[in-house]
Amino acid sequence: MNISSLLQQISGMVWGTPSMVLLVGTGLYLTVRFGLVQFRGFKHALEIVSGKYDREDDPGEISHFRALCTALSGTVGTGNIIGVAAAVLMGGPGAVFWMWVTAAVGMATKFTSCTLAVHFRKVDERGEVHGGPMHFIEMGMGEKFKWLAVLYAAFTAIASFGIGNMFQVNSMVGAVNGLLYGHESDPEFAVRLGVGLVTAAIVAFVIIGGIKRIASWSGKIVPFMCTFYVGGALFILLTHADRILPGFGLILSQAFSAPESVSGGLLGGVIRSGVSRGLFSNEAGLGSAAMAHSAAKTDQPVREGLVAMLEPFIDTLVICSITALVIICTGAYTEVTNKALVTSHAFNMGLPGSGWLVSVAILFFAFSTLIAWSYYGDRAVDYLFGHRAVVVYRWLYVIFIVVGALHSLDDVINFCDTANGLMAFPNLIALLVLSPVVYKLTRDYFDQLKTARTSKT
Repeated sequence: MNISSLLQQISGMVWGTPSMVLLVGTGLYLTVRFGLVQFRGFKHALEIVSGKYDREDDPGEISHFRALCTALSGTVGTGNIIGVAAAVLMGGPGAVFWMWVTAAVGMATKFTSCTLAVHFRKVDERGEVHGGPMHFIEMGMGEKFKWLAVLYAAFTAIASFGIGNMFQVNSMVGAVNGLLYGHESDPEFAVRLGVGLVTAAIVAFVIIGGIKRIASWSGKIVPFMCTFYVGGALFILLTHADRILPGFGLILSQAFSAPESVSGGLLGGVIRSGVSRGLFSNEAGLGSAAMAHSAAKTDQPVREGLVAMLEPFIDTLVICSITALVIICTGAYTEVTNKALVTSHAFNMGLPGSGWLVSVAILFFAFSTLIAWSYYGDRAVDYLFGHRAVVVYRWLYVIFIVVGALHSLDDVINFCDTANGLMAFPNLIALLVLSPVVYKLTRDYFDQLKTARTSKT
């Protein structure tokens, strides 16, 4: 067995059915444990993001909105376009329903990890905030579990070069090449080098400014790219309005009875396709977003947890659902078998000549993910080796952008993808062990909120 086959097998095991059961099961447990917090706290979460509770003198570095945008820039990516297409191709329209289920329980997982990240964060002598799974594992579970925190940080640092870097810049190369020469041709060296150098230069400028500059850019890019992509997709759906309800009908009817043409008629294949793509898209359970949310200006951990739970909703229940409906309503999934081309083909079918919108969206989505994951790796390296190592990491990250643009490096990406999946295990252990802490914080916060609202009436 060669190294490529071995890495693919390991990656398959890490992202296999047991992992999916653990991720969804944890989300389901936390949903029940916290009394359906993602539903009863949804309206309040929107109030927080709107700035209603922002106070400049609160501890932290960035606003609730910018923390949300930074975390979203890491989750809203190529998975919202290519990943959704893969789910529908492998599992049929019914897979979308299981993406919804995954997102719904994933909201509770995100809430828990980001609440813990703020509760157990610390500020150094330079005024920088340090938070995330490695910190709440060590501070919440005790010094004897520091090895678990180190393991999480190591997996994060490795994953940042793969799923957060080379995979994204490869997608950008494909998008630019598609815009210039069409998707049928392979990118030439000049295209690869050009995309790599330009992207590396912009990313270097952004990440050297730390979390404040990253959050500032994310606060501008994320709303624009989501509006741009969703706006184009909604226009296509409006021109095919008569197919929207039948599209939803297909999603619901095939969620529990797979047709023979999909997954061999096996329901398990439909569920697995939807759950795996949903988890890959919104990253609930990996703990990465907790690092961005730990920098939020707030003195209430639960408040930031409520903001964080909006991510799976926006990422999967909104953006992924719209992508899926375009693919289903146009029937593109029945005509194209290449997952990388299905969405652009669907756009072209819905609005001739609009496939370029998908390529431009991939450029924005991939670039924003590059920025967010640079910060996640940055925080992991800082935890492992100290502040001085962060400068070295940032320059390595920029260099790997050029390397990733020039080469596919499938083996390296598979290795990093495995590390990305392994991030879930230390994080989920901590979420389950520390759930009583979050339960108390949540109960106290909503009691205070109820008292405050009662006193105003």
